[in-house]
Amino acid sequence: MIQFLLNQTLRTEHALDPTLTVLNYLREHLHKPGTKEGCASGDCGACTVVIGEVHTDEQGLETLRYRSLNSCLTFVSALHGKQLISVEDLKHEGQLHSVQSAMVDCHGSQCGFCTPGFVMSLFALQKNSSGANPQQTHEALAGNLCRCTGYRPILAAAERACTVQANDQFDRHQAETLARLKAITPRQTGELNNGDKRCLLPLTLSALADLYDAHPQARLLAGGTDLALEVTQLHRSLPVMIYVGHVAEMKRIEYFEDRIEIGAAVTLTDASDALTAQYPDFGTLLQRFASLQIRNQATLGGNIGNASPIGDLPPLLIAVDAHLVLRKGERRRTLALEDYFIDYRVTAREAGEFIEKIIIPRADPADALRAYKVSKRLDDDISAVCAAFNLRVDNGWIREVRVAFGGMAATPKRARACEAVLLGAQWSAASIERACHALSEDFSPLSDFRASKEYRLLIGQNLLRKYYIERQHPHLDTRVTAYV
Repeated sequence: MIQFLLNQTLRTEHALDPTLTVLNYLREHLHKPGTKEGCASGDCGACTVVIGEVHTDEQGLETLRYRSLNSCLTFVSALHGKQLISVEDLKHEGQLHSVQSAMVDCHGSQCGFCTPGFVMSLFALQKNSSGANPQQTHEALAGNLCRCTGYRPILAAAERACTVQANDQFDRHQAETLARLKAITPRQTGELNNGDKRCLLPLTLSALADLYDAHPQARLLAGGTDLALEVTQLHRSLPVMIYVGHVAEMKRIEYFEDRIEIGAAVTLTDASDALTAQYPDFGTLLQRFASLQIRNQATLGGNIGNASPIGDLPPLLIAVDAHLVLRKGERRRTLALEDYFIDYRVTAREAGEFIEKIIIPRADPADALRAYKVSKRLDDDISAVCAAFNLRVDNGWIREVRVAFGGMAATPKRARACEAVLLGAQWSAASIERACHALSEDFSPLSDFRASKEYRLLIGQNLLRKYYIERQHPHLDTRVTAYV
């Protein structure tokens, strides 16, 4: 059984297919067709909804937090204890919501198919901003595609909606909604089961470990932005899932003198500030990681655990020498992230073992991490090549070096031959050229629809040259706009 609020209506579901997407639940079960299916892969944003949940800040204050996400990639299993808001819920007592009125007044809707998704992204933006901010608006809308090229009036609608924020029904009912969500907060391991498929919902780390040890064939569900594609795109059946989104220990970020420990179920949105404070390039890259809807849902552990060779974060984490804490039952072990990846989609994780947290060393002022993502689009796109360089230079000599790439091999991988050339060498253009040549020993990339093998190798070499030039001339830094 799961319980959640559908706007202000309590829903209790006993026998739903746990792999049913929120998109199809709204359209087919509740007959709410406002939420649209465009791509069923989290690319277009037409299916955007907003989730409200109880959030406790660092001072222990409980507030209601709203975030946008793609309903086509969200299983109903993940709604337990939350509030679901769709576009039908914004109009109140016959009056359009202020973001809907802004879209009308600014002529932001053309064919109308994408409009509900834009409206919901604007609603979440309005709830999370204190005024019009072009950069924040761009981030909020980067995951919504307009097929009629109506971006200018939509941006005008965003400015209007965020400049004058009316006290809407959600603000007026905030205390009541918060109390109702706290009343349905899960207090014991739950399960959604329709007879053929089941999703287990543990609340503690030990309960998760026991369940996964007992069901090693189960699929772990965190954000689900990758796992859901197996259902929506590949039409696979997932008989058993274990949802980790209620395990508080895996949603913590803990700070120590020499390291930061981030729970595997921490979303990329929540991890961003901690990572960026130590390594600014994490923030630069995360702004280009998929869309805000995806980052609100995808987790740091999930981006590592799916072992994609083109995952954006593993090269950066390898370059800073991150480690994983893996758990199986009561046993824990710590493993360097670079040793986690064995082959294409093959990892060192044992049956019944899961990533509990990621350990990231604090930045040393002498290091200089730089990250570069090359993709066909600036926003909301997958890498063709992702590179991370972390070199320590002392008095003109390279004393420490870690170079890692994604998209160049079957796994995210360190460039060992390149590193060997650089370590102990003089910090010079000549050394960089020798290291560029060594990259051909490290990698024999594949050709696919994103890039040819020749292009990938050349761009990898050019990114190393770029790193050198930008460290020599910081005013030439263009990492934010590096794309094909």
